[in-house]
Amino acid sequence: MRTVAKIISVLFHPLLLATYLVAIVGFYFPVMLAISPRFLNIILGFVFCFTFILPVVNIMMFRYFGTISSYTMHSRNERMVPFVAITVIYLVMVFLFYQKLPLSDNFNKLMVIVTTLVVASTIITFFHKVSIHSLAACGMIGILLPLNKAVENGQLLWPTALAFVLAGLIMSARLYLNAHTFNEVITGAVTGFTIGFAGMLVLF
Repeated sequence: MRTVAKIISVLFHPLLLATYLVAIVGFYFPVMLAISPRFLNIILGFVFCFTFILPVVNIMMFRYFGTISSYTMHSRNERMVPFVAITVIYLVMVFLFYQKLPLSDNFNKLMVIVTTLVVASTIITFFHKVSIHSLAACGMIGILLPLNKAVENGQLLWPTALAFVLAGLIMSARLYLNAHTFNEVITGAVTGFTIGFAGMLVLF
């Protein structure tokens, strides 16, 4: 079971949120993103590089230079510097998409919400340790739920239902691995859902 919990934690790492989100919306609700299907894979590549590859390389550098003692960053104090660096990367990404790689307005708004989740994670980390896994998972739910009302044929129903199931598995995995306490997981979940849902209501 411990191995399964670790696999779940890796496959649904918080830094993969943006890639999964764009993939789900792009395939199940392409009109919303207003991006041609033939360009979707290219956009996914950009998103994956900016929101996953660059932050991971950044974390590896911090590990190499001894800023963090492990990639899991169990200590809240160890998380601060890497989280700030990741936040800067996400902010630069949003700026580039808005200014240098102008895509659809809806796509940019989704990236703003994702970046807000990252910024919130960093700010919270300065005061409390929370589960970023549960924050990201429930943030996706908060984003997908309002989109279901905009889809007439219910195409997003099953992806949203799957997101609920995965969120439960992710939070259970974090608890099973003793990576977080119950309060840390719940705090992350409530924070993520609130930001995702509120972001959708405000921007859309």
